[in-house]
Amino acid sequence: MNPRSGEDLLALAPVVPVVVLSEAATAVPLARALVAGGLPAVEVTLRTGAALEAIERIAAEVPQAVVGAGTVTTPHQAEQAAAAGAAFLVSPGCTPGLHAAMAATGLPALPGAATASEALALLERGVTAMKFFPAEAAGGRAYLKSLAGPLPQVRFCPTGGITAASAPDYLALPNVGCVGGTWLTPADAVASGDWSRVEELARLASGLGGAP
Repeated sequence: MNPRSGEDLLALAPVVPVVVLSEAATAVPLARALVAGGLPAVEVTLRTGAALEAIERIAAEVPQAVVGAGTVTTPHQAEQAAAAGAAFLVSPGCTPGLHAAMAATGLPALPGAATASEALALLERGVTAMKFFPAEAAGGRAYLKSLAGPLPQVRFCPTGGITAASAPDYLALPNVGCVGGTWLTPADAVASGDWSRVEELARLASGLGGAP
């Protein structure tokens, strides 16, 4: 089930939950709820000290999940995430050094791009699947739509400011494979262990498609 390429990542589900965990103990029940709701891909951001342990636990205890590391910003983080058992890597932006480090892990990745020039730089390295971040702040759906003409070979996972209401509009674009979202794991639900709520949000998200 693990993806082999960035293109595979885009096809896993319409929404990739972007998860920030302050306690590794919540990682397994959270991942199980998301999987039960129909969202196998789980992006754990490396923004907290619990992130790497959370990835380790999900990889070991939730085989149905495809757990990845997000907010990868340094070569060392790419190496750490791979060692923790991440199945994919996501970065908010990309440099030649960071891309080389992510590629060296052998894991599929979605390097970040927010401009046409950044997308072209990744294309020169053979990358056609990218993260578009910060989606709403960088121009949103209108900007992505404008990129589809000159860069038809690129497909994106827009992340940043996307909601359950706006996700279908993004998914309707021909150059969007999936979206990343934080709305699936509300902080209060995670803190209280309300996994049924998380599962229901995941179930609703798993059914999202393009807008008519």
